[in-house]
Amino acid sequence: MSQYNIDEDIEEITGGEFERTTVPKSKLKGWKSFLGMYAGEHAAGTEFMIGPLFLTAGVSAFDLIIGLLLGNLLAVLSWRFLTAEIAVKNRLTLYYQLEKICGKKLVIGYNLANGILFCFLAGAMITVSATAVGIPFNMEMPKLTDTTPNGLTWIIIVIIIGVVISLVASKGYNTVSKAANWMSPVIVLAFIACGIVALNQLGVKNFDDFWNIWGEGAEPFPGQIKYTFWHVVIWSWFANAAMHVGMSDLSVFRFAKKASSGWTTAAGMYIGHYMAWIAAALLYAVYLRSPEAQGLLSNGEAPPVAPGPLAHNAIGIFGIIAVVLAGWTTANPTIYRAGLAFQAIIPKVSTFWVTIIAGSVATIAGLFPAFAMKLLGFVALYGFILAPVGAIIVFEHFFHKQSGIIKNYAKVSNTSFNKSVLLAWAMSFGIFYFISVKFDVFLSFVTLPAWLLCGVLFLLFSKLFQKN
Repeated sequence: MSQYNIDEDIEEITGGEFERTTVPKSKLKGWKSFLGMYAGEHAAGTEFMIGPLFLTAGVSAFDLIIGLLLGNLLAVLSWRFLTAEIAVKNRLTLYYQLEKICGKKLVIGYNLANGILFCFLAGAMITVSATAVGIPFNMEMPKLTDTTPNGLTWIIIVIIIGVVISLVASKGYNTVSKAANWMSPVIVLAFIACGIVALNQLGVKNFDDFWNIWGEGAEPFPGQIKYTFWHVVIWSWFANAAMHVGMSDLSVFRFAKKASSGWTTAAGMYIGHYMAWIAAALLYAVYLRSPEAQGLLSNGEAPPVAPGPLAHNAIGIFGIIAVVLAGWTTANPTIYRAGLAFQAIIPKVSTFWVTIIAGSVATIAGLFPAFAMKLLGFVALYGFILAPVGAIIVFEHFFHKQSGIIKNYAKVSNTSFNKSVLLAWAMSFGIFYFISVKFDVFLSFVTLPAWLLCGVLFLLFSKLFQKN
C-alpha cells in the first residue's frame, strides 16, 4: 500500500484530525499556515478587551510600551523553543501525549478542566462580537461590573453568533486555518485604522503627545488593581501560558514541518498583543474623555468597556465588521482546542460533535459578560491552573534520560493513573495559590515558580515511584 493510501486510511479512521495518531508527512504544513492563524487569533477579540483594561489598571506609558515589548518576546521564545520543538518531535495532540504520561483516568480531569476553560475564553470572544452586532439594534451594552445577561436582544445575538462560530470550528483545523487567513488581514487593517483615527481624535501631533496619553500612569478604576512594569511584562508573557509553557499548542504545531514555524507566533504577539492592544487602548482613551465616561468616573463608577461601540465610534461600519470577525478568529481555534480536549474523554465521538458540544458551552458562557469584563484576571487564573501540567511534558522530554525515569510511563507500565503527575501538580498549585491569596501576590507572578516546581517534583516523584 502506498504512503498516500496509508495516510488516507488514517485520516478516515481519525476523522481527519489524527487525534490519537502521529500526523503523517503528507499532512504537514509550512510556516504560512501558522502565520495566518496566529496573526488572526491574536489580533482578535481579546485585544479589543485587553487594551482598554490596561487603562483601567492605571498603567504608565513606559510600563505599557516597553513592558509589552519584553513580555511578548518571552512568549515567542516559549513557543519556539518549548512548544514547537516538542510538537515536531512527537506530532501528538496535548491530550494524547498527556494520556501516555499520566494514564487515562488522571488525564480525564485535566481534559475536562482544559476544555471548559477554553470554552469560557471562547465565550468571552462571543461576548465581544455581540457588542458589535448589537449596535444596529440599539442594544444596551454590558457594563464593566455586569455578570448576567441584560436583556432578550443580548441573548438572541449571542446564540446566533455562537452557532455560526461552532459550525466553522467543527469543520476541523484546515477550515479554522483558512478562516483565519481570510479574516486576519481585515482585522489587522481595522486595528491600524482604529489607532490612527484615535490618535487624531486625541489630538496627537508627535511622540510626546502619544507618550502623554498614559504619562506616569494613574490610579486604577474602581474594582481594578494597579499594574506596574512587571505586571505588564509577566502578564503579557503568561497571557497565553496554557498555549506555550502549558503545551496546549502541541495540538497545533504537530502539523508543522519544522520547529522554526514557532517563530510565526511573533506575528500574533507583535501585531496583536502589541500593536492591537495599544490601538484598542487608544480607542478607550478617546471614550474616557467623553462627558458620559467623565460622569461615571465622577460618581465613582468604572466606564464600560464595549469593543463594538469603541470601534464604531472610530471607523463606523468597518469597525462593527472588524469586531465581529475579531471575536470569531479567537473563538474558532479556541473551540477547536476545546473539542479536542473533550474528544480525549469521549474518543468514540467524532470531532464534529465534540466541537459542537464545546461551541454550545462557549455560547452559554458568552451570555455572561463577566468572562469578558474580568478578562485580565480570568486569563491569569486560566494560565496558572493549566501551565504547570505543561511542565510535566517539558521536563520529561528534556530530562528523562538525565533523571533516569521512564518516558511515557503510563503507556509503558499500562497504568491508568500516574500519581507522580497528580502529586506534582497539586503541590505546586496548592503552595503558590496559597501564597497568592495569603500575601496578595499577583497571580501571574507565581505562574513561573509553580511551573518550575511542578516539573522538578514530577521528576523526583517519578524517580521514587518508578523505582519502587
